[in-house]
Amino acid sequence: MKRIYSRMNSIFRTYTYPLGGLLMTLILVATTSCASRKDVVYLQDASMGSLSQYNVPVLRIAKGDMLGITVNSKSRELSEPFNLPMVGYYNAFGISASNTQQGYMVDDEGYVTFPSLGRIKAEGLTRNELNTKIATALRNQGLLNDATVTVSLLNAQISVLGEVARPGRFPMVSDQVSILDAIAMAGDLTIQGRRDNVLVIREINGERYILAHDLRSNDIFESPCYFLRQGDIVYVEPNNAKAQTASINPNNNVGTWLSVVSTATSLTTFVFTIIANQKK
Repeated sequence: MKRIYSRMNSIFRTYTYPLGGLLMTLILVATTSCASRKDVVYLQDASMGSLSQYNVPVLRIAKGDMLGITVNSKSRELSEPFNLPMVGYYNAFGISASNTQQGYMVDDEGYVTFPSLGRIKAEGLTRNELNTKIATALRNQGLLNDATVTVSLLNAQISVLGEVARPGRFPMVSDQVSILDAIAMAGDLTIQGRRDNVLVIREINGERYILAHDLRSNDIFESPCYFLRQGDIVYVEPNNAKAQTASINPNNNVGTWLSVVSTATSLTTFVFTIIANQKK
């Protein structure tokens, strides 16, 4: 009986250990070689020190925009009637947490309704153009001769979805927010995100446009969607490796792989044991 046990133990060590090592090696190779350098590096064909020309984007007011309009003058009493009051938000303890500027919504016809001036066409104008338009109207109607008007976009946001570290909606901090800026706001692409097919979804006059971008190429700077507009959606597709594991519960991935390896090792050991016994 001891001789049989000794023989089986010898077979187990002879076949199982090398096989287990081989299986683990194959698993490590498979997991580490899923993404090569050419799949993840940005701007691979860009030349160091090269210069490229680009047009500064002009952000124009659109329907549905919420505009913050502030009027200033030398006399605060004269300008105050043209400014909406700040809105305070309070926390659970009744303490003021923040003050937010109220805004003017651009309606479905592209107009805003401003105190004393009535409806003003805003759609299609830049913020500077609307500044000038309101200030001129205040002077022409004798309401405020030294008016200084500042228009801001209160709800200008972009969305970043898919294989990024922190998907969500982000405010546009300036008129020049690029697709690379948006990806940076979302914490960069994950290793499972496709760099060669990043989509920008944009709506123009009720029509939806989708444009694909290859972040590995310098050609991205030539895209009409390189600089984003309010309401744009950036979508990062998963690569094939991520797509193939979509049906597996991500919370059980480690357990699943360990179970597969354990089962494969056990079955292989059993087969080698039978073969060894038949050779006796």
